[in-house]
Amino acid sequence: IWEKGLQLFSLMAQSKVESNTVTFNAAISACENCRQWQKALQLFSSMTQRSVESSTITCNATISACEKGGAWETALWIFNMMGQNDLEMDAITFGAVIGACRNGEEREQASRLFTTMLLSRLGSDAMTFNTAISVYDNGGEWEKALCLFSLMAQRVVESDTFTYNAAMRACEKSGESKKALQLFTQMVHRKVESNSISVDVAINACDKGG
Repeated sequence: IWEKGLQLFSLMAQSKVESNTVTFNAAISACENCRQWQKALQLFSSMTQRSVESSTITCNATISACEKGGAWETALWIFNMMGQNDLEMDAITFGAVIGACRNGEEREQASRLFTTMLLSRLGSDAMTFNTAISVYDNGGEWEKALCLFSLMAQRVVESDTFTYNAAMRACEKSGESKKALQLFTQMVHRKVESNSISVDVAINACDKGG
């Protein structure tokens, strides 16, 4: 699909049909959806060369493509460029760049970005919180994971299966078996759907807890 989209985009240029922000956004989004981050970045760069103005949607799609492609440094560069150019950043922007840093195992950078987002008072959704909690899950930092878990409730953001799994894993990896099992019990009590990951973490916590 992305190849056909780029073919049409190239055909527009050959036919001297002027490309604008909307057409670039569509082409970059197509590359993002198919995990072609380098193609997305090429399109993003060509916008500057052609003096086509980028938007929040443009940057979000390019950062998301970099997140999926494991290019955290490029994602962070685009994020910083948005600030320099006074482009509006939203929860999608932060979620994507935090995810990119998480995938690159840049936990401290991801944590700083999430703190910046909270201080900016942007509306945080479950997906953004989940991404941040998973940063601490990967690092086994159970206290920070549970802090964000509690913050979700304070901000009336509903926890889902992914939230519980990430928090449970952070506790289980850190040897906090009782905490992990308490979360699993709470998950069942609140009728949040569990999956194989939830059960595996709970079983591992039982084994470690004796």
